[in-house]
Parts: sequence; structure tokens; C-alpha cells
Amino acid sequence: MRSTIEIDDKLLKKAMAVTRFTTKKGLVNAGLEELIRTKRIERLISRLGKSPLKLSLNDLSKMRAYG
Repeated sequence: MRSTIEIDDKLLKKAMAVTRFTTKKGLVNAGLEELIRTKRIERLISRLGKSPLKLSLNDLSKMRAYG
């Protein structure tokens, strides 16, 4: 899909300098993929924090030790 967007030139140059991307398209696509991945991880972490189980790290260690 073609889109016209305004991108900060300095930011674009910095991003291309620190990555392996040589095209704007590749850089933008990778950035979008990374944003999606990060948000999914954040959502998963927030959901895991709402677990009804109340286990401490010590409890988990004991469970692992006893198989």
C-alpha cells in the first residue's frame, strides 16, 4: 500500500545509520514490526500480572526443584 507521510529527516538518517537497512521502506516496515512486537509483549506482561495465582519467586523455585 502506498502512503505519503512526513518523516523527520534527521531521525530517518540516524535510524538508517544504526541499522542494516538501506531503504526507507525496509526501515519503516521494520520499525512497524518492532512496534507491534513490543506492544504485544507489553500486553502479555500486563495480563500475566493479573493472574489469580499468588506465587512468589521462592514458591516457583520450590515447585521447579520438586518437578
